[in-house]
Amino acid sequence: MTRYIALLRAVNVGGTGMLAMADLKAICVAAGHSKVATYIASGNVVFESRATAQKVKSELETRLAKHTGKPVGVLLRTLEEMRAVLQANPFSDRPPAQTLAIFLDKASPADALSHATGQADEEMRLGLREIYVHYGAGMGRSKLKIPAAKLGTARNMNTVARLVAMAAEG
Repeated sequence: MTRYIALLRAVNVGGTGMLAMADLKAICVAAGHSKVATYIASGNVVFESRATAQKVKSELETRLAKHTGKPVGVLLRTLEEMRAVLQANPFSDRPPAQTLAIFLDKASPADALSHATGQADEEMRLGLREIYVHYGAGMGRSKLKIPAAKLGTARNMNTVARLVAMAAEG
C-alpha cells in the first residue's frame, strides 16, 4: 500500500469551490482508498491505496467533477515525496506560515521564475515539481504572479508538515 496526500486545487477558497471535507472523505472511501483522513477545509486528504499515482489522480478528478459539477484539479504526492518537499524547503529558516510550496503536476521550466511579475520582497526557488515562495511582508499585500504556478495549488509549510505527520501516522 502506498500512502498518498492529495491536494485539491481551488477548493473552499474565498467561498468558491465549496466541498465538505466529509464528502471528500466519502469520495476517497468509495474509490477504494483506506485510512482516509482530511485536514482543514482547503482540500487536503491523506489515504492509502494499492493503485498507481496516475490512476488515483485520474479517478479522484473524475469522481470530484461528478460530485461538484465542475473540474477539480488534484495534485498528488506520496508520503516520501511530500517529506522530500518539506526537507528541500530553501526557506526553512523563515516563518513557515509565510513560506509556501506551490505544487505542480510536472517540473517547471528552468526559466519559470523569470516570468513572475509584481515581485517585491518575495523570494522564489524552484523545487522538483514545486515552486517555493517566501512572502516577506505576508501574502495579504503581495502582488506576485507566477505564470508557471497557474495550475498549481499552494500550501504553507505548517500545512505541509502536518500532512507529512498525518501520512506517517498511518
